[in-house]
Amino acid sequence: MSTIKEVAKRAGVSVGTVSKVINNIEVKPKTKQAVELAIKELNYQPNVYARGLKVSRTNTVALILPTVWHPFFGELAYNIEKNLRQHQYKMILCNSEGDYLTELSYLTMAKQNQVDGIIAITYSDIEHYVSSNLPLISIDRFFNDEVPYVSSDNFLGGQLAAKHLVEAGCQSLCFIGAGSKKENTTRNRKKGFIDYCEKYQKTYEIFDLIGSQSEFHEKMEQFLLEKIIKEHSIDGIFAVTDAYALEVINFLEKHQISIPDDVQIIGFDGVKSSKHDQIEISTIRQPIEEIAKESVAAIIHLINKETIEKEILLPVHFIQGNTTKRQQDS
Repeated sequence: MSTIKEVAKRAGVSVGTVSKVINNIEVKPKTKQAVELAIKELNYQPNVYARGLKVSRTNTVALILPTVWHPFFGELAYNIEKNLRQHQYKMILCNSEGDYLTELSYLTMAKQNQVDGIIAITYSDIEHYVSSNLPLISIDRFFNDEVPYVSSDNFLGGQLAAKHLVEAGCQSLCFIGAGSKKENTTRNRKKGFIDYCEKYQKTYEIFDLIGSQSEFHEKMEQFLLEKIIKEHSIDGIFAVTDAYALEVINFLEKHQISIPDDVQIIGFDGVKSSKHDQIEISTIRQPIEEIAKESVAAIIHLINKETIEKEILLPVHFIQGNTTKRQQDS
């Protein structure tokens, strides 16, 4: 295995210069090119962990997700890893399953300099362990004024969902959602939906269960059975995620309710099962690529002790699918 001294000799530079190139410290373009060529020719592989002991860097970032089963989190992880790679960083994936002890172990890793920083989507009780000294970027959750967070404009998304249901001809709207007891920005989807309905005096209902996932499916089905199957009092639904929208669709179709003829449905996320997948349901698409790009850029700035904005809010947009009527058809 080649050594850093051999790389320096091949490139005609000092060991210190090779170290600068490896650690992304600026040198003359010609010098950098010569060092990179020598590294390639000698197949030199720096020991990033040994190097981390010297420069207090490991060039790794931990990504904490509640689950990797959800398509949104899978697509987000893919894009975060891709962006980190462009910055010569590696990603450690933590599939926490909502377990705060698992999440705390990753926070401890960061505090012990085993990773340089953390990007996290978490709804656990970890507020007391999060400090401004820890390089952490939160996605979709506000911790405190010192911890930066990246989020889609969920409030706008709720407004857009209500707007497009109305424009598609819906007369009586409904929001269907469930969420964590911990406050997070995804709740703004419901707030935006209500804001639009109140502003334009549209009839609406809310089915929102907080913190009781085990009861959600049964109670949601009871609600749909009563309001749609029996009373036919709802003809437009905004579901807080695409996953919930699909559950609603499957339940209603089993009861011979035609989508979108009888009831129109809009989800939220715009997730894909593959890179070239076509989104089938009407939805509010989160800019997943931008969320990943901004989160990675922010964590790199924090690691480098640079000042960044505390809130990065990204726009969303409506995607017409097969679960709402097009305006000219309404």
